[in-house]
Amino acid sequence: MSRYDIVIKGGTIIDGIQTPRYRGDLGIKGDRIVKLGGLIDDADADKVIDATGKIVAPGVVDLHTHYDSQLFWDPWCTMSGWHGVTTVVIGNCGFGFAPCKPEDRERAMLALTRNEAVPLATMKAGMPWDWVTFKEYLESVERTPKGVNVMSFVPLSPIYGYVVGIDEAKQRPATDAELEQMCDLLVEGMEQGGCGLSIQILGEVGNVQLDYDGTPMVTDLISERDLKAFCRAMGSTGRGISQLTGTLDNAALIARESGQPAIWNALMAEGALNQHGGARMTPKEAIKQLKHLNEVEGVRVYAQAQTVNFASQFTFEEYNLADAIPCWKEALMGTVAEKMVKLADPERRKAMKEIHEMRGGLFGSGYVLAKIKVAWIPLDVPDGLALQEKYEGYTIGEIAEREGKHQIDVLLDIALLGELKSGFETERIVTPPENMREIIQTPTSLPGISDGGAHTKFVTTGRFPSDLLGLWSRDHGLVSLEEAHWRLSAYPAQASGLKGRGYLAEGMPADIIVYDPETVGATAQERLWDYPAGEWRLVQKAQGYNYILVNGEITFIDGECTNATPGKLLRHGAT
Repeated sequence: MSRYDIVIKGGTIIDGIQTPRYRGDLGIKGDRIVKLGGLIDDADADKVIDATGKIVAPGVVDLHTHYDSQLFWDPWCTMSGWHGVTTVVIGNCGFGFAPCKPEDRERAMLALTRNEAVPLATMKAGMPWDWVTFKEYLESVERTPKGVNVMSFVPLSPIYGYVVGIDEAKQRPATDAELEQMCDLLVEGMEQGGCGLSIQILGEVGNVQLDYDGTPMVTDLISERDLKAFCRAMGSTGRGISQLTGTLDNAALIARESGQPAIWNALMAEGALNQHGGARMTPKEAIKQLKHLNEVEGVRVYAQAQTVNFASQFTFEEYNLADAIPCWKEALMGTVAEKMVKLADPERRKAMKEIHEMRGGLFGSGYVLAKIKVAWIPLDVPDGLALQEKYEGYTIGEIAEREGKHQIDVLLDIALLGELKSGFETERIVTPPENMREIIQTPTSLPGISDGGAHTKFVTTGRFPSDLLGLWSRDHGLVSLEEAHWRLSAYPAQASGLKGRGYLAEGMPADIIVYDPETVGATAQERLWDYPAGEWRLVQKAQGYNYILVNGEITFIDGECTNATPGKLLRHGAT
């Protein structure tokens, strides 16, 4: 019998805990690393991987995802699984599907259709819904074949839905008895394996993370009484971490009240574009406040950082990331037929033109309307082929000049001609390296934000590990590979309470990536029709990854999936 199942030979080992790189071999037996460094005889291995000229590093820990539904039809949680991620954390922003009564399942899915832009038909076709309680949901995740490891927050929105009812809870405060029951469910969820609580608190004004009906999500207007009660309930367990999408002040409040660390979304570079709209504070203000909280007050708050440049593609059939602007939000609510009527209305267009001129960019987000390109026009509309020849590949500015029309009119007319299925592509918003350096090197910064499983028709931020290793480390030298891998793996594992993962050492689980540092990156954006119910998504595949291993099994070779599903549910963040 061989001493090793797999030996990775001759690679440059970067262990994820900032040990200086060194060349050596790595031996795997079962799901564990049993030898790290030195030389291993080929004859001692069942399989030998030649890693000469390659980096051998720990798999990435993706802290901010919404794969709560996708993991049931996509075991590798792609895009994350393509880009070196071996562990994903679900249940972010307070969103999820458990606990949930059978009669409330459609309402729970509807909440995610606009907020995180997950297609309803896909969720209906792809989710087993063989649970009611959070315990049963974790059991369903555990028995589902997985190509990555999965850890989960206990999201608070489903708890409101289960006890009070989502819509009822928006109309009145929870009673004392209801609040006590909800806190008990939070504690129960943590006892069953949740790593902590998650919540979104974005208020009512400027909120682009709305419910399907355009109202704030159930926790967006949470009372201080409820919030403190949940924090103290989590704190009573003596462990856990909270994740907040909202203000840094609220993240600090949660950390103080719970006595446990908090992860705050989001820290963004000056000049960066948030897929959800603009930042609420400058990066310098945020970094200064984070430093004071952590170093002076002793309140542990990490910052989930946005570290990708990206261009968006969108159609008006489903676009929801303009919800912070009332005239756009109102026009983009309702059925396709209702939206077509509203988008053709001259009075509504007048308001859109006024806000466009005032904010200096489409949706006020920095996208230059003139440079937005018509990416595609569907063929299954009247004169589809002729419309393609006339418009596809041209920018809105070019068409407006050619036709003598206002750019907003051009955009909306083409959308209507395509029955709202016409696709548009924004210019790539590029963050200057000197601005990104400040974000990446902030002591409490955790790179991301993946948002994997959400907004899949609009953005491709799940490629963030490849950007950090390729664009920011190799191309711009903002961070060494030693620090990059620490921030991608060991540091987020520590921050989230993920025990025994995130770095390479003898006895550790064999979550490993082998890649070419000269070519690691992402391919161009493309659409894939691979979602249940025939839905499509926008993706960027990975390049430069020679092998990805999860718990000692190879899941990808040169970008091709092996169909292995060695992933585990990590209850309480345990290995």
